[in-house]
Amino acid sequence: MRGWLFALAAAACMILIISAALIASGAASSDEDRLGQNVSEHSWIFVNGYLEESRVMQTHAGFAGQKVVLGTRGSGMATRTIDSVVYNDRLGDYMVDGISLTISGNYDYRPYIPPMTQSDLKNALCAKNYEVGSVFSESYNIDKDLIKDTKIYQNDSFSVYEISSEIQGTARIGQRVQKNARTSPTYMMNGMYMGYAQIRSELVAGNTSVLTLPCP
Repeated sequence: MRGWLFALAAAACMILIISAALIASGAASSDEDRLGQNVSEHSWIFVNGYLEESRVMQTHAGFAGQKVVLGTRGSGMATRTIDSVVYNDRLGDYMVDGISLTISGNYDYRPYIPPMTQSDLKNALCAKNYEVGSVFSESYNIDKDLIKDTKIYQNDSFSVYEISSEIQGTARIGQRVQKNARTSPTYMMNGMYMGYAQIRSELVAGNTSVLTLPCP
């Protein structure tokens, strides 16, 4: 598989978007119930092969609120770090929502040709909230080896999903955070990493986005 890596070598950027909306005191509880979920991501990857990544972060559905969309695709050697926060909070009569995103990376293009045959050795894990649709999933097709350490913690206030993986093969990561059935997804991420990859990721979701194990 041949491809291209859409990024600049030693690239770094930071995006900060904040908005404030006035909420009448009588409707505060129902409006707050429809606000997006608080979520933060801290992740680092190294890939020597091929990668595809996409992320969508938003504070409201449709044309309202703040939106950030980013993606990377191509073959080569890549090292990148992402720190992001999507939040909603009350300041007096105002609800303040915003997105903070910092990206740094090094990308070097080189062709990548996947192996002729793939192993039938696989590993997968999925955690899901069936009521509102929040999902965290990871799956691996192991060509040579896999070293994996996944931790999930949850209580009534927040959920934490941590990935620490090293693989020669193909890794797929999918994450979606949604507060309840009346809100839009706050955070959606899909990633595929082929060849040799190291993945470190921590995703923290605020209250009411509790996960249920297992899921299909």
